[in-house]
Amino acid sequence: MPRQVFLFDPPERFVAGTVGQPGDRTFYLQASAAGRTVSVALEKVQVQLLADRLEELLDSVRRSTDADVPAVAPRELEDTAPLDAPVEEEFRVGKIGLAWETDGERLVVEALAQPEDEEQAAVEPLSEADEGPDLLRVRLTGAAARAFITRAQRVVAAGRPPCPLCSLPLDPEGHICPRQNGHRR
Repeated sequence: MPRQVFLFDPPERFVAGTVGQPGDRTFYLQASAAGRTVSVALEKVQVQLLADRLEELLDSVRRSTDADVPAVAPRELEDTAPLDAPVEEEFRVGKIGLAWETDGERLVVEALAQPEDEEQAAVEPLSEADEGPDLLRVRLTGAAARAFITRAQRVVAAGRPPCPLCSLPLDPEGHICPRQNGHRR
């Protein structure tokens, strides 16, 4: 069965966001353009790693080329709005690929769906395979990528605060800290 490709080149909006309360949130990547919105679910750690790797890639591009990549996100691109409703998950992300296109000075983000079988698992991000897991492909300017990074880092940090002793998240219902060996002071 041919794969479904959701292409946004460029998107009007590309953000990371959540649905739910801290400790019980579902993380999404959401791309929008021309009245069409696609939301894909992923793990918190995937959002954090995506932001980190995007930042590393953009910093590398800034150092090694004369591409128009700002050092920080422009204020006019700051996006603090919630995800566009309704948030309907197209798929759950398995793999993420990143690339820099020197021709158009664009960053490519590709999120592949979790594979259903071994044949699909062999398909790598940024390939032009006709068969394989569904994918979301977004092409961003350097400035839009910096804005995505800023928001993604803010979304990840908005979770439960860490315990000052063990750094595990504090639950509103209580926290049994392993550093206190289960004892409360």
